[in-house]
Amino acid sequence: MSETLTAPSAAATLAEPIIELRGVSKRFSKTLDFAGRIARRLGANLREEVVHAVDGVDLTIRKGEVVGLVGESGCGKSTLGRMVAGIMPASEGTILWRGRDLTSLNAAEAREAKLRTQMIFQDPYASLNPRLKVQEIVGEAPQFHGMAKRGEIESYVDEQLRRAGLDPALKRRYPHQFSGGQRQRIGIARALAVQPEFLVCDEAVAALDVSIQAQILNLFMKLRRELDLTYLFISHDLGVVEHLSDRVVIMYLGRVVEEAPAEEVFRRPNHPYTKALLAEVPRIEARKRAFAGVKGEIPSPLNPPSGCHFHPRCPFAFDRCRIERPALQQVGAGHRSACHLNDAA
Repeated sequence: MSETLTAPSAAATLAEPIIELRGVSKRFSKTLDFAGRIARRLGANLREEVVHAVDGVDLTIRKGEVVGLVGESGCGKSTLGRMVAGIMPASEGTILWRGRDLTSLNAAEAREAKLRTQMIFQDPYASLNPRLKVQEIVGEAPQFHGMAKRGEIESYVDEQLRRAGLDPALKRRYPHQFSGGQRQRIGIARALAVQPEFLVCDEAVAALDVSIQAQILNLFMKLRRELDLTYLFISHDLGVVEHLSDRVVIMYLGRVVEEAPAEEVFRRPNHPYTKALLAEVPRIEARKRAFAGVKGEIPSPLNPPSGCHFHPRCPFAFDRCRIERPALQQVGAGHRSACHLNDAA
């Protein structure tokens, strides 16, 4: 990984929050269809299914920060990212944009907040409209919102493509005529075209080859410096997060279990889940080790465990873990962890 990926922002800790989440939860309910309701009346043991995707998350992201959000598949990372980006409403809790509740904004203010927060998706093959040319994909939103006049839109699109590392001469092609890395650059150009302040990157390099990943990550950090961008970078790849992030947030089954400055998380992890994840990151110095994933299967969000969600897989769990949900508490400077072992220490 290139050294240019590391761009720590000490000033970010003093900057104003762009996004704050307070007790945010998201549940998805699957109601019974007609046949299911009839079967239940006849005595069948059927009920509505509720997926607890995100469960009471508190999170603050300050201007200029790169926050890495990490966890296993199914832990709620993408759902949280979509709520932060304004694509999906929260079931409970409050989301603040620059200190104001998103639900209290008028139409113009809500539109401004959504424009200033853009999302870059995991799959560059599915996130672009295959029927539109690149110049339409990138130019449609800024023209609609009046950021570029009709006569200026072509040069405006050219500027966004150059910024994303693409040759403007390719703008009349369709998405299927590009490689995966080029398509992701088109997605980045589309996001930049509405002049955002905050990018939510949902596994934005996971579908790319390793060499292309490094190029895209370098591009993200270059754009951060040039445009003063803030990032929520969602990834399952701890190696990427280590080099990219100022601060790391660890999620497990819909809850934040640990958050700290990136260096602190990788040098002094506190939560047993974080320690288990880091223990299995492949490293050159440990090349003779036999690696294995975190023991046990992640429980179903349809029926999450009581108390600490991690207790069925935790080697240190005791009775309190099975009953009481641990609160995020300070364990160091800027370092919070949700583990009952901190009280027992």
